[in-house]
Amino acid sequence: MIHITPFLGSLVADALALPGHWYYDRAALARDYGSLDSYQHPRNPHPDSIFWRSSYEALNEKGDILHDQAPFWGVKGIHYHQNLKAGDNTVNFQLAQELFALIRKQGAYDQDAWLETYISCMLTPGWHQDTYLEEYHRGFFTRYSQGKEPRKCGIRDEHIGGLAQVPALLAALPDHPDPKSLVKQHVALTHRHSNVLRAADCLTRLHLRLREGVTIRDAIMTEAGDWFSSRKAAKREHRPDLEIIGSVFSPACYIDQAFPAALYLTWKYHDDFSAGIIANAMVGGDSCHRGAVVGSLLGAANSIEDHWINDLNYTLVPEETVA
Repeated sequence: MIHITPFLGSLVADALALPGHWYYDRAALARDYGSLDSYQHPRNPHPDSIFWRSSYEALNEKGDILHDQAPFWGVKGIHYHQNLKAGDNTVNFQLAQELFALIRKQGAYDQDAWLETYISCMLTPGWHQDTYLEEYHRGFFTRYSQGKEPRKCGIRDEHIGGLAQVPALLAALPDHPDPKSLVKQHVALTHRHSNVLRAADCLTRLHLRLREGVTIRDAIMTEAGDWFSSRKAAKREHRPDLEIIGSVFSPACYIDQAFPAALYLTWKYHDDFSAGIIANAMVGGDSCHRGAVVGSLLGAANSIEDHWINDLNYTLVPEETVA
């Protein structure tokens, strides 16, 4: 029997945060969507969208990952996930589902098999409907289109999006003898930044402690001390989330701020899955990718209400027995 609830928690947190992803004007987020306490469709215009500043041009067909979304690059106000529907997952979490399915089918993790799947998915028109693709995808496929071997195409990306597949990997191989090495090996394929690898290791250790029955707050105190102060969190937890994730921790995507912000929300809402993922969605910034941490850890320690799963558009291996 595999324990899939933490992985599902990450998918739920991502889908819930999707409409408000990368909103930094939280008043605008509330104005556009009210309270993100249910899945909603993303809408244009996105008032804080800055992805028009990003650029990507495929060198050849081996780098064509934008497909029919290429015309929207450089256009102001476009929502990063404009084509996704309520309950959908963003591309990094779609890839997490592919990773989970591949491992369960093969019964083991294989770097080359995963890289083949990753490349195939991203180069298939229509596989993903996301308009924006993170820097690590663009860097990987630029190198791949230059003829580099897939294992050498990862870049030194320092964003929290590098943690999106960790819950899937841990769920797919619950009895792996060395999960920390497994996670590091996998994340390094696309994210070679030392802080991302360090955060991935910390997230893995937290999940291992939760499997042992340790509480979230105790696990964070013992395993995440180099990222987070429980003592300071206790003094801050009565302040509004919009104040803490904004003045104390940045809501942005860089791992040195995004991971502690995710740990704070997890620590504060340690006993309430729904309250935690809603809080994560409402503080904006890189809320989808913080969901890999908040959703998976809260999902590991708490029950997930049925409506979150029933309304989620996801595909896992149907014959699996899950708990």
